[in-house]
Amino acid sequence: MHKGKKILIIEDDLHMRVGIQDNLEFEGYQVICAENGEEGLELFFQERPDLIILDVMLPNMDGTDVCRKLRNEKNHIPIIMLSVRGSEIDKVLGLETGADDYMTKPFSIKELLARIKAVLRRFEIKEPEQLYRFGDVEIDFLHHEVKKNGEIIEFTAKELDLLKCFVKNRSVPLTREILLDKVWELDSDITTRTVDNHVMKLRKKLEEVPDTPRFFITIYGVGYKFTG
Repeated sequence: MHKGKKILIIEDDLHMRVGIQDNLEFEGYQVICAENGEEGLELFFQERPDLIILDVMLPNMDGTDVCRKLRNEKNHIPIIMLSVRGSEIDKVLGLETGADDYMTKPFSIKELLARIKAVLRRFEIKEPEQLYRFGDVEIDFLHHEVKKNGEIIEFTAKELDLLKCFVKNRSVPLTREILLDKVWELDSDITTRTVDNHVMKLRKKLEEVPDTPRFFITIYGVGYKFTG
């Protein structure tokens, strides 16, 4: 499913870089490589890859700076960080900087391939049909209109954006942070509580029994999943 995807490796260790490249190309991925952060950013804007494998310990501009720069410019490309530092604090720092996954060296190439597939699958966006139906709800994305039992339901732009995000990622568990990133683009004034409030509004408008939702499911310890 992900064969042919373009992956950018930013890694200053030649042996590590070539080893990862050879294995990814064997799996059918397109691979481009950079040996430092500046070159990596330049290649990103030139090539627009589908995923970045990013070493933390880079000369001059380290991996966290590269990640932070991409996220500050609202680039939502999936990023897997690599580091010899495996403490919980280091992992949390990497994820808070904006990485989507964090792997500690040394690691097996099989695990890296599995992580790549998982991250790509999570970020794979499929545009919904112009008309989408679930239960007694009909969504017309082209005309920004939602009906329940044939009656138009008033929706704000953000509520509709959130609904569209759920439909695009049907049956995929989404964390509050991912929803913030995709719908609110990590606006500094928005918190995860905003996500909860908007999900509650979707339930009230579209669920038969909002307190026991059928379509907008809470995944405890993770976030939410749409099952429509």
